[in-house]
Amino acid sequence: MNIVQEKPIAAHVPPSLVRADWPFVFGTRTTKDPFNEIAPKVHAEEPDIVYALHAYPGGSPAWVPRRMAILREIYQDHEHFSANDNAPYAKLVGGTWQLSPASLDLPHHALIRQMANPAFTAKAMAALEGRIRGYAREYIDAFASRGYCEFMEEFAFEFPIKVFMELMGLPTDRVKEFLEWEHAIIHSEDLITMADAIRNVTDYLRTEIEDRRRHPRKDLITYGVQARIEGRRLTDDELMGFLVLLFIGGLDTVSTNLGHQIGHLARYPEHQQFLRANKAEIPHVIEELMRAYSSVTNFRICKKEVEIAGLRFMPGDQVAISTTLAGRDPAEFESPNEVRLDRRPRHTGFGFGIHTCLGMHLARRELRVAMEEFLAHIPDFRVAPDHQMQWTLGVIQPVELPLVWKPL
Repeated sequence: MNIVQEKPIAAHVPPSLVRADWPFVFGTRTTKDPFNEIAPKVHAEEPDIVYALHAYPGGSPAWVPRRMAILREIYQDHEHFSANDNAPYAKLVGGTWQLSPASLDLPHHALIRQMANPAFTAKAMAALEGRIRGYAREYIDAFASRGYCEFMEEFAFEFPIKVFMELMGLPTDRVKEFLEWEHAIIHSEDLITMADAIRNVTDYLRTEIEDRRRHPRKDLITYGVQARIEGRRLTDDELMGFLVLLFIGGLDTVSTNLGHQIGHLARYPEHQQFLRANKAEIPHVIEELMRAYSSVTNFRICKKEVEIAGLRFMPGDQVAISTTLAGRDPAEFESPNEVRLDRRPRHTGFGFGIHTCLGMHLARRELRVAMEEFLAHIPDFRVAPDHQMQWTLGVIQPVELPLVWKPL
């Protein structure tokens, strides 16, 4: 793994909290179940906050809280913690943009969010329902009759991309190439590979931006090009940060959750049968599955000395906010390692506070439609016998999910 050179541990970090073998290392893979094996072990054995040497992308150290209450406290403390550079992709290629609005602080965040919100309202996403359902059926029809599929490759990765590419106005014949770039950015352990992919994405987006300036269309790139904040156009950095955020989020978030949620139903046939008989419960169950299988780690940088849970955080300290640990917090959820279909959890799968995911209405609709269509057109399914599950870490995602059922 491409790990940065370790620096001396700061004097304010208690040696007893330092972890050199933290299990959630960006860009690596594991055969240990991150949700049902690793997270419960962390909650059972670790203090509320540890200092993990390889918790930040690239292998640098960060404070890691395991409690939902601490996660929320840090999310909402804009005085002491900054979202700037929480995904420092631009620095890898010599850029100066930030993922907008995800990596912006107030008041700049509010301006970009206000600009972007109208394009992602629940009403705007509802208008896409028919096309989303049509794309789901298109992929399912391709493998339903044969009795098996590799769910990640044949559905989870590509289904949401069709919707995303339509919204962005991007060509569908480059799906494979876009996926390669996205996987290198989100799941690579090598900074050079990550940088090459980021450069490919930004170079491509610059070409598309110039095209929309000359030939506007009804798509999100044109929306960004024509958008105004406080009466002015977006700067080049604001526009690039906005579009890179859409690119990364549009190609990964839904795929990840689809893999976890359909994988859960494949492993728990009683839950699968319940949803077949109670389709109206699907939206509620998706929220519980997002709690149980929260997959994202977000990041903050301390900008002003502060005490959290009895520990001193100093300017420059990095913080890794694991929604995986928060979703399995026994202080927040009764029996957190049990999926309860009647639970109505307040999870952090879409973030929290002002940085709640911009595309959550679209993501929820895609997840619901995909589950409805899969249950409607695929009979009782399970994970292929003898398959050894493996997950990427960082953004936690099944590497493969082979499913089998009785051929139609």
